[in-house]
Amino acid sequence: MQTIDIHTHLLNSDVKFNRLYDKVALKLFGKSMGLDAKAMALNPYDTYVDAIVSNTRAAKHIKKLVLFGVDARVDDNGEILHKDITVCASNDDLLAVYEKYPDIIIPFFSINPKRPDALELIDKYVELGFKGAKFLQNYWGVDTREERYRPYFEKLASLDIPLIVHIGSESSVHSYKECESIEMLDAPLEAGVKTIAAHMALSYSPWQVLKALSKNPKNFNDDYFKLLEMLECHENLYADISALLTAVRAKVLRHLSEQTQVHEKLLYGTDYPVPFTTVWNTYDLPFKKRVELFKEKNPFDRYAKVMLEYFDDGSPVYTNHQKVLNE
Repeated sequence: MQTIDIHTHLLNSDVKFNRLYDKVALKLFGKSMGLDAKAMALNPYDTYVDAIVSNTRAAKHIKKLVLFGVDARVDDNGEILHKDITVCASNDDLLAVYEKYPDIIIPFFSINPKRPDALELIDKYVELGFKGAKFLQNYWGVDTREERYRPYFEKLASLDIPLIVHIGSESSVHSYKECESIEMLDAPLEAGVKTIAAHMALSYSPWQVLKALSKNPKNFNDDYFKLLEMLECHENLYADISALLTAVRAKVLRHLSEQTQVHEKLLYGTDYPVPFTTVWNTYDLPFKKRVELFKEKNPFDRYAKVMLEYFDDGSPVYTNHQKVLNE
């Protein structure tokens, strides 16, 4: 099996790994994610880009990455309110990576719809070769249901540009909870945009640990089940399986693998560099198999090998990207 990873992140070119979250993640998972901790400390951005490229080229199961940054949080005048030092990579930095490695990078732009020139920026980056868009509206504080954003979605639809929308819980940046819900999909779907719900709309409550980690479907959040229904009803709706190897999401893998009626609408993705574990996790694989999977050094192949335990190599999960990417 070879496929395209529909969901990977470029980091801010000024990244310093000063946040506690980043320090802990790098210390615990850096090596397993193919990142050299010492090199990351000295030259984090270039080391990260090199790691993306080298791990992709060496991967058996991944041939290309959909790569994107995240726009800053801005006010209605386009003035920056917050720009995360780790997550907020610019479209221009992404363009430079794409131009250097066009054989393995598929660029998606991230443009906050609050920017007064958002529609012009969409045209600009489409002309430069960008193939899709990424929303982190929960970080931006953007409620997509507001009528003022409709022209943005109509523009994407007119250009046949797919849109990845973060749905569900967020832990890496501050998130407006009201902008995490499944309703954030309604406006782009109504406008005719090929819309991709990221992370299977899975949410978790940190204060309800047992429920958050439970493999019993009755403890899964309502938006997950709503998304499964919506995938059958909306021709232009897809969902990616990125970040499903984080402990609070891996619990659904067996259930999702059995929902064959939606497999034609699922897209393979990882959410790299979000760390994941193969041994101590909430999925239902035997311990011996977990240890075997852990031995795979390439992080992209390790993720793929776990997914192959739930979706065999003939699954449409690995080819559905052809329906949404203008490749």
